[in-house]
Amino acid sequence: MDLATLWYLTTGTALIAAVMTLWERKAHAQRARELGLWATAYAVFAIGCVLAMNRNTLPGITGFAVTNVVMMLGYLVMLQGALALDGRRLHPLLIAGLLTAIGIAWFSAGVDAAGLLWNHVSAFPIAVVSGLTALALLRSRTVRALRSRPIAVAVFAGHGLFYAARTFVVPVITAIHGEDVLALVAEITMYEAVLVTVAMPMSLLALVREEDRASLLATARTDFLTTLNNRQGFFELGPRHLSGASRDAAHSLLAFDLDHFKTINDRYGHDVGDRVLKLFADIAREVAGQRAMSARLGGEEFAILLPQTRGADAHAIGQSIARSFTETAARSDGLGIPATVSIGLAETSGSEPDLATLLAAADRALYQAKTLGRNRIEIAKPERVARAA
Repeated sequence: MDLATLWYLTTGTALIAAVMTLWERKAHAQRARELGLWATAYAVFAIGCVLAMNRNTLPGITGFAVTNVVMMLGYLVMLQGALALDGRRLHPLLIAGLLTAIGIAWFSAGVDAAGLLWNHVSAFPIAVVSGLTALALLRSRTVRALRSRPIAVAVFAGHGLFYAARTFVVPVITAIHGEDVLALVAEITMYEAVLVTVAMPMSLLALVREEDRASLLATARTDFLTTLNNRQGFFELGPRHLSGASRDAAHSLLAFDLDHFKTINDRYGHDVGDRVLKLFADIAREVAGQRAMSARLGGEEFAILLPQTRGADAHAIGQSIARSFTETAARSDGLGIPATVSIGLAETSGSEPDLATLLAAADRALYQAKTLGRNRIEIAKPERVARAA
């Protein structure tokens, strides 16, 4: 495939990438800015390719300089999109300053240095900005947990390394084997450009789609009112909280039921009832701590999974939650109403923990607490938990 055909192919793939990214932007409003920046970058690359194909038609070094400045603008906009994932950005004046400096460097060097700049020196800023884009994606808190992040990082890092090689390795090879090497390097560069204009949008769109899917999945696992995990989230995420512990570690589970909640709704209204649920959720989350996993299982029923926590410690946490909830609800600056909670506690250790079994044992203890008059905590008998497991 001749060099001109590769230029046309690169231009086409860049334009297709811009259109695809703009189309995807409609479906991902939360990433409209990033997708808009990336689509702009692809369009700028396409313009740069057209300028590159016609660079010799412009007087002196103008065609080379303008082409390089436009290409660098595309890479800087691409970096801007990667930074925007975490709410960061390059200041527009910095971008303008860098592009101006590159343009001045070209015109200062003049026509005699056009070959050196085009084949070697101009590749260095591209290598740096591509490397910074890879670093931005690697360090991004937003996409840190996404499976497609390593692919996107590899695309930009590989592109940066390729252009670094054009700056530092190709001159050495040229000095050894002569100027004929440059024609081969130009062809390899265009093959790489075609691949990158395909890989860039694919990897970045994969990030956005995966993030959107993760957001939808998190929503499906979250209780809308309290923002705790719901029952689905509890049973899907709970085993992960237990999986990292040693086989003989103790785990505890607290099951809660707000006492006479229907009476609270009937007497004070459903708005107050919702406030009671949110108050309990906030207190439970704060007291249990970050290691715990809290969930609203339905209605006025809650559960807190306490990995690597013995029953005595879980008992203290349960009592602290119950006391704080009752005191806060009774205060005039809280809800100003009487509210209590019944609690069932189950502990398991010495075997692979089963969440459903542990919850069933805690539920039986909770039923016992309600039978004995409510507003208390009861502990599941160890033998019953062991038999269920």
